[in-house]
Amino acid sequence: MIGRLFKETSDTVHVQVFRYILAGTAAYALDYSALVVFTEIIGLYYLTSAALAFLLGAIASYIMNVTWVFNDRAFKNRRLEFTIFISISIAGLFLNHYCIKFFTESVNMHYLTSKLISSVLVSAVNFSARKYILFR
Repeated sequence: MIGRLFKETSDTVHVQVFRYILAGTAAYALDYSALVVFTEIIGLYYLTSAALAFLLGAIASYIMNVTWVFNDRAFKNRRLEFTIFISISIAGLFLNHYCIKFFTESVNMHYLTSKLISSVLVSAVNFSARKYILFR
């Protein structure tokens, strides 16, 4: 069971979702940490920080997705695959941006709380898009 979840290749959606959640958690930790560093330590505007941090997380996510989460790939051309992956991430970035902005500025939540809420929605959208466009 452990080997199936962590080591062996798998086309089973449940295993892929499990791995995607773990990989997403690691990418999110990078994203969230970078958001804090960019905003609190470097002093960037929180939405600028959110965009930069999100892109760092997206690159980490790509690496984990192609090496561990998904086995089947729709495109043999890695540049095309990466371009589509980043395009999906950019769509997620816009969703992330507007969710954070809405919850921070309209609902008056702290920007880090807004980020947590946004991440749940963006993760679900990104998994679906990546699974059915890139890794089918």
